[in-house]
Amino acid sequence: MSVILHEPPCHKAAPGLAARVDGLDWRRIEQDLDAQGSAVIAGLLDAAACTALAALYREEELFRSRVVMARHGFGRGEYKYFSYPLPDPIAALRGSVYAHLTPLANRWNTVMGIAVHYPARHAEFLARCHEAGQRRPTPLLLQYGVDDYNCLHQDLYGEHVFPIQLAILLSEPGRDFSGGEFVLTEQRPRMQSRAEVVPLRQGDAVAFAVHQRPVRGTRGSYRVNLRHGVSRLRAGRRHTLGIIFHDAL
Repeated sequence: MSVILHEPPCHKAAPGLAARVDGLDWRRIEQDLDAQGSAVIAGLLDAAACTALAALYREEELFRSRVVMARHGFGRGEYKYFSYPLPDPIAALRGSVYAHLTPLANRWNTVMGIAVHYPARHAEFLARCHEAGQRRPTPLLLQYGVDDYNCLHQDLYGEHVFPIQLAILLSEPGRDFSGGEFVLTEQRPRMQSRAEVVPLRQGDAVAFAVHQRPVRGTRGSYRVNLRHGVSRLRAGRRHTLGIIFHDAL
């Protein structure tokens, strides 16, 4: 079956953004992901880029669906999934960040005994998703108002799952909103859950485990289960860009 990929090459879409991604301290990011299941990438986007991306929320033609979280028991607030073709900056981020995370994703699977290997190019991974029927794009914009929140969850959309994803805060804490902290929980076998609040400023990104990651113990490595969410917004409005590397059924 032939598969048509709609995502443009990142080096053509936004060369400056792809170059910025290439220049990040990926060794430190990998170390943080290994140690705690998440890594903050400070200042990935500048304020102008954040404002422009948040403004896309009003452009209905860019999106394939809108989800009101309260209708589904997901929390409060709403989000929209982009359609293909993705806006150039989002396509650039998706392709270039994937390329740097793939070695870690493959190592995690090896350690956890998962017989899945991710190709170096994101287009090849998308072809795998699309051949399995996962053809719907998953990058999304989220919008929160006062008293909105996002319940702890995992973004699993089918058989093929890339184990790391990215969230970028597009609003400025203390100016645009208060509350609304990004939260991770980690459940280790026969232990109580560990929670972590990840502090972010406008333009900061957090890379984090989608579902599981390996942790080294005294008797070898074992899997831990992660969920993520957003705490209650106390004032203002908060926008976030979510970049998930697998597509959905």
